[in-house]
Amino acid sequence: MRQTEIIGAPDQLYAELWVSLASLLRSYTAAHGLSGGREAIVEADENRITVHASNKWLHLDRDGPLIRWRREDGRNCIRELTDGGKIKSSENWQEMDMAAEEWARELMH
Repeated sequence: MRQTEIIGAPDQLYAELWVSLASLLRSYTAAHGLSGGREAIVEADENRITVHASNKWLHLDRDGPLIRWRREDGRNCIRELTDGGKIKSSENWQEMDMAAEEWARELMH
């Protein structure tokens, strides 16, 4: 990880990326729900995104570039949002849209 990706990037940049992440989650959950007539509720503010789909849910809490991720089954972790729009987990780097698509697929199936 390059330190410049987290240090020195203004919080406004992360706030804008956060809005984009919420929008991606709305789009991908809608797309995944089309075939089965399922719907997800996506609520977002400047530091939290919550997605509910039937009995499944995802909570994302943001503190600057850090994202605390929690699921209904007890899974959780902390990820980092980079100034380039990627989400870093302990295992890998993932484009933000691919992370949103993965979360949406899990929630909607």
